[in-house]
Amino acid sequence: MKIWKPGILDRYIMKKFIMSFFISLVMIIGIVIIFDISEKLDDFVRYNAPLKAIVFDYYVNFVPYFMNMFSPLFVFITVIFFTSRMAANSEIIAILSGGVSFHRMIVPYLLSAFLIALLSLMLNLYVIPRSNVSRLDFEEKYVQWHNEYKTNNIHFQIAPGEFVYIGSFSSITQTAQKFTLETIEGNRITSKLTAEAAVWDSTMDGWHLRNWFLRDYSTGLEDQVQTGSQKDTVIPLKIDDFYRNEKTVERLPVRRLQELIEMQKMRGDTGVMYALIEKHRRMALPFSAFILTIIGVSLSSKKRRGGTGWNLGLGIGLAFTYVLFLKFSEMFVYTDTLAPGVALWLPNIVFTVIAAVLYRIAPK
Repeated sequence: MKIWKPGILDRYIMKKFIMSFFISLVMIIGIVIIFDISEKLDDFVRYNAPLKAIVFDYYVNFVPYFMNMFSPLFVFITVIFFTSRMAANSEIIAILSGGVSFHRMIVPYLLSAFLIALLSLMLNLYVIPRSNVSRLDFEEKYVQWHNEYKTNNIHFQIAPGEFVYIGSFSSITQTAQKFTLETIEGNRITSKLTAEAAVWDSTMDGWHLRNWFLRDYSTGLEDQVQTGSQKDTVIPLKIDDFYRNEKTVERLPVRRLQELIEMQKMRGDTGVMYALIEKHRRMALPFSAFILTIIGVSLSSKKRRGGTGWNLGLGIGLAFTYVLFLKFSEMFVYTDTLAPGVALWLPNIVFTVIAAVLYRIAPK
């Protein structure tokens, strides 16, 4: 079996693609860091952020996050820019005149897009979630950023048929006030445990109940009542459950993210939509490298009288449209219009159709 090896043309295009991509990344990231410093400098001074923390906890972890978030934009602009330059220098004409078909010419583009997509996927699944831990912790401590945790009227389904209600939760004392645990079988309550307060104990991984009251309805016509001043209980409700918001999912590697989704679905937690959005975004974003590469080559492979300006302007416009479309698609999830899997993949579906049309007419 003959193994395919990239030829001179393949290596030439792949080198231009990948080098242009990373050069544009370095330039744009440098500019973005300068603007970000100017925007957050007052917060750094106000909260006495150490220089070491600013550099290593925030900006070192900010770079992969930003690079991956705008990778579709960088891919598209890169393809448009260097392909337009090749077309303006009549290199595309020479390639096609030499007997290389347009379909064959796009192969090294797709190989380069595959490498970039693979890098983006690895960053999304393994690197960025871990780097986000330090980045988001820094923002919570040194940047004026309000972290919204739900502390009143909290409802959880902690297991099938087991429901917890908490009137209020204090993060300082790690105490849940007006604690209620109900067990339901079918359509009837079999037991109801209430307590004036429940205090978290990390040593036992459970809760100390104060002034508790238990009604058992499981047998007979009359309820059985128990009461006491102190009671320890271990239930599938942990202290971390009170510290979750829409940014929590950004810290989780792929396996823990899937575990969180399964747990929140079981509980009937509405916050599961944030985890589902994060899951599908991590998978959909790398795939865009292929779509935008095909669109970029199809748009910029013809030599135009106006030079590269028209191609570059159109490319930037389409790239920003894609990024905005990807962010806007999240609104379909928040409004319960579309399922997360459909909403987050919708931009790729729409732009795949655009890519197919442009690719079909490009050789003409």
